[in-house]
Amino acid sequence: MIFDKFSARSARAWAASVLGAALLTACLGNSSPTASQAPAPARPGSAAPAPAAQATSAGFQDCRQFFAAGQPPAVAAQPKLRDLCYDAFAILHNGNTRTPMFVAQRMNRSLVDDADEKRTNKFFADARLPRAERAELNDYKGSGYSRGHMAPAADMPTAQAMAQSFSLANMVPQSVKQNSGPWARIEKDTRHYASRAQGDVFIITGPVYEVQPDTVGDNHVAVPSYLYKLVYDASTNRAWAHWQANRDDARVSKPISYAELVQRTGIDFLPGVHPQ
Repeated sequence: MIFDKFSARSARAWAASVLGAALLTACLGNSSPTASQAPAPARPGSAAPAPAAQATSAGFQDCRQFFAAGQPPAVAAQPKLRDLCYDAFAILHNGNTRTPMFVAQRMNRSLVDDADEKRTNKFFADARLPRAERAELNDYKGSGYSRGHMAPAADMPTAQAMAQSFSLANMVPQSVKQNSGPWARIEKDTRHYASRAQGDVFIITGPVYEVQPDTVGDNHVAVPSYLYKLVYDASTNRAWAHWQANRDDARVSKPISYAELVQRTGIDFLPGVHPQ
């Protein structure tokens, strides 16, 4: 994992991915518009940007259980954002990149104990998303990237949740070696932590893009430069984040603080709590 090389250009990349006007959402047939103004991300080492005071945490009306204090991250308004609820996770999908902006989960000891379902490997395009805003199976074929789960299949507590985790709305083009190596280790370590926690652990995973990212497929699915996984333990009020370059040579290294993640992305991921 390489975060000392995170540059102003990469910080601006996240801002470029959240430019726009109207926010559109849909949650299992229900839609709820949101609107806000987000701050520009800061360079590592500079003062953390103030969270978007007017940013909304509306939406996700059917699945707020996946967010700490029931409040989703405050995200700046832009076109083609849609919130999607699944049995074991929630996605804010970005139709501009045709990937998730973030994926949220709630885990605890009981849910980890139930996460022993047989892997299905049946990837599919989510029909709730307009064709012009979603990835298709052909986009990944021959791309050189894996279909990288943001909510891991191995976290799923039921057969239906397992099947849902293979929605392409839950995927990003991910380095094959990073996905199967250090990223899989981070996912496993997160499950292990949740299995020992005293209560609920909230996890938010997502991609970060360059201003003009590489793309794959006819639908131009954006390839992230970085991936993050935020972990928040509601029992201890502690939060930390894993940050990795989406490259074959990425390595697992020391997590960064919640404040550092906010600084790098300009997003307040936990608006309902004040983590340590």
